[in-house]
Amino acid sequence: MILDDLMSKKGMSRYRLAVTAGIPHATLNDLCSGKTKLERCSAETMHKLSKALGVSMEQLTESGIRETQRERSYEYGLPDYLQHDLDTYKEGLKSRSPLLDCYWGELYGSINMAEISDGLITPEHADYLRQKFLWNSPVVLKSSKTEG
Repeated sequence: MILDDLMSKKGMSRYRLAVTAGIPHATLNDLCSGKTKLERCSAETMHKLSKALGVSMEQLTESGIRETQRERSYEYGLPDYLQHDLDTYKEGLKSRSPLLDCYWGELYGSINMAEISDGLITPEHADYLRQKFLWNSPVVLKSSKTEG
């Protein structure tokens, strides 16, 4: 997000930033899409990006670190039933459980209950959980492949 904002302020395209910074276009696309986190970049890449954008390296990473901390906080300290279903789903992903579709359904219901019925999480929080764990999950990807 921060890279797109900075590029917009500078009137730069992704291609122009990649060329100016001297980094591969694919690397920049991964950073902009969120596939790769800024804080995981090498110091050299961060330096090149900050120099090309005219900002300090700290400005680039501060926002990324805050985002990572917010995301981590969204996955812990949840209502007990939601935390249980999230942890079960994560474990099911790791172990490639044959019950993953059931865990997916349980998690989906728990997120909705915590947001809508119980009001224990915000809509933003619920959307984060849905996006990260449900809409991009192997269960959804697998079922969409078999339907098409």
